[in-house]
Amino acid sequence: SMGICFVGKRNFENFILQYLQPRPGKFISIEDNKVLGTHKGWFLYTLGQRAKIGGLREPWYVVEKDGTKGDVFVAPRTDHPALYRDLLRTNRVHWIAEEPPAALVRDKMMECHFRFRHQMALVPCVLTLNQDGTVWVTAVRAVRALAPGQFAVFYKGEECLGSGKILRLGPSAYILQKGKSKSRVAIEGPSDGPGLGPVL
Repeated sequence: SMGICFVGKRNFENFILQYLQPRPGKFISIEDNKVLGTHKGWFLYTLGQRAKIGGLREPWYVVEKDGTKGDVFVAPRTDHPALYRDLLRTNRVHWIAEEPPAALVRDKMMECHFRFRHQMALVPCVLTLNQDGTVWVTAVRAVRALAPGQFAVFYKGEECLGSGKILRLGPSAYILQKGKSKSRVAIEGPSDGPGLGPVL
């Protein structure tokens, strides 16, 4: 996380490193896999956070983390498509009034709204109920900096329906754009002109 409210005005990195051993890793560009610098531990960063990379003037932002290798993948803009996703899966949802809402049980899908940060604007979405009580959440528009471990809280009008911990994320808008570009190349094939490829 970018901060912990109950520790007061302390440096987050210094506080965490009092309790966890440093696990050095690399900052890697999501666009070209170039190593941009090093860090003291992937667990010090949250998705969407600005990564302070020594020697670079322009800001880079955390878009993915690999806890196994210790790498933190970064993108060059706060609005980079690698920060945006429209699909997530929660664990078993804790429903407040109904377990789960009758409309969701009947139709297996339900329109509502969700948020995953306190005071963020509600985002229209469609919930899809799985047999194990987990839900897939499809946002009407891509949302910035969704992260596993956060809680998706669901609303219908003014009523809070319940919440579930985010377990998995769908592909980012950047990955989807790359996939579309690759499929266009495959569909269009090579061009006849010298040095001219398909228009992407």
